[in-house]
Amino acid sequence: MDLQDQLKNLFPDHVPTPEEEIVKEEKELYVQKEPMICKFEKRKGKVTTIIEGYEGDDEDFKILAKEIKTKLSVGGSFKDGAIIIQGDYRDKIMKILQEKGFKTKRVGG
Repeated sequence: MDLQDQLKNLFPDHVPTPEEEIVKEEKELYVQKEPMICKFEKRKGKVTTIIEGYEGDDEDFKILAKEIKTKLSVGGSFKDGAIIIQGDYRDKIMKILQEKGFKTKRVGG
């Protein structure tokens, strides 16, 4: 007896609905003329990559921060209009941003 049969026994009046395909809508980000600054810093002895200079909405920048963190599988945060990523990932981040149509500028080291 599998799970479907057990559910039918428990809820005989229930009619299962066809599973709807879940579609994630990718929001169009504002692409600016000025380059985004991707810099390297050490904070409390730990290496961080900081992305600044986005001119669009903060919500769009937060979406971009989440996407970068998931693609790189690293931790990070969004504070004061800047994305802070743990580790030195400037080259990879710049490549991701350039694929999305952003201009980037490498600062430091």
